Amino acid sequence: MAKLLHTSFTKNSNIFQNQRNHTSFYRFNHVYTPFNSNSSIDYSLNRCLDSSICCSYMSWNPRVLISNRTPVIAFGSRDGYEVKATAAVPGSADGNDAAAAVEVVVKSKMMETAVLGLLFGLWYLFNIYFNIYNKQVLEVFPYPVTLTAVQLAVGSFIIFLSWALNLHKWPNISRAQLAAILPLAVMHTLGNFSTNMSLGKVSVSFTHTIKAMEPFFTVVLSTMFLGEIPTPWVLTSLVPIVGGVVLASLTEVSFNWPGFWSAMASNLANQSRNVLSKKLMVKKEESLDNITLFSIITIMSFFMFTPIALLVEGVKFSPAYLQSAGLNIKQVYIRSLLASICFHAYQQIAYMILQRVSPVTHSVGNCVKRVVVIVASIFFFRTPITPINAIGTGIALAGVFLYSQVKRIKPKST
Repeated sequence: MAKLLHTSFTKNSNIFQNQRNHTSFYRFNHVYTPFNSNSSIDYSLNRCLDSSICCSYMSWNPRVLISNRTPVIAFGSRDGYEVKATAAVPGSADGNDAAAAVEVVVKSKMMETAVLGLLFGLWYLFNIYFNIYNKQVLEVFPYPVTLTAVQLAVGSFIIFLSWALNLHKWPNISRAQLAAILPLAVMHTLGNFSTNMSLGKVSVSFTHTIKAMEPFFTVVLSTMFLGEIPTPWVLTSLVPIVGGVVLASLTEVSFNWPGFWSAMASNLANQSRNVLSKKLMVKKEESLDNITLFSIITIMSFFMFTPIALLVEGVKFSPAYLQSAGLNIKQVYIRSLLASICFHAYQQIAYMILQRVSPVTHSVGNCVKRVVVIVASIFFFRTPITPINAIGTGIALAGVFLYSQVKRIKPKST
């Protein structure tokens, strides 16, 4: 490619030979390259390069004129590279400059891929440890309301600390934005509380098997409140999800109705939050970035839910109460703190990933995350499972993956 660019730059060297000492200054804002090609490189027809190439005839080198069929490697080409002319081309430049530009782009794409892979790994890791520590605490401290309030309190503290240290800028929130975010915070709180209640009643693997039904609630709520009619492919993908969850529930060793309905309530709350975010959020020019939105939701949830926790369960997290219950105070506090940190970390990383990938890719990643959490919890807690239970879980997760794929299919316009 470097030789090709060098040839195109040097081919017309006789055009301006008589103008070397000309003192005028010209700017070529647009250079058109009309050509076609059937090679793997995307040769764009009449592609306009706004390259800001400045040509001073006191030091003119005719090699900078682009007048031949020069390949433009587009961002969406199959080679995956992009060449941008962003500065003036010096008279002594040769093909090595183009090669260096390509190398920079390649390294940049590799770095972005590495960062995205790291974020996905941390997302899964924090989610695994949250479920492990949370389950360990709930087994000895069966108060999901109090534990949810503690997790929201720790998350709010981390958020205020990040703002104080300028790790993230302080948000400028209007009353209209707070009013629009309030329903999201309510659903966020109910979703987290329901998840903790389910984890306290049934196994981690079964809770996440039930939570695999999130796409079902997404389709139902989007149809009811947003008027989004699902395609036949989407409806078909819901069949294995529902069937797999039913099969797993019938053969689950730890099954009980409070744990089952709590997980279903978590699905309803979380997907209601997603639907409300589409229906009630403020105008685009006033919208917040994902991290700021998550931070505001967490803080609002803490201030809303803490009084409820004190009213319902009282002060159950004090050292005096834990000691009177015969619990290891240090162990309960440390595991609760770790669970809270992991809870906040994995949710914030999920929003960071969503800023970098499409919603469909994020949905696929969430499906894989659920598989990883289920498998990890089964091995860590030595959860007994039957072959039919494993088959039901597998069918439900396969249905979730199928759902994420068919969401790419756009309905035909009439």
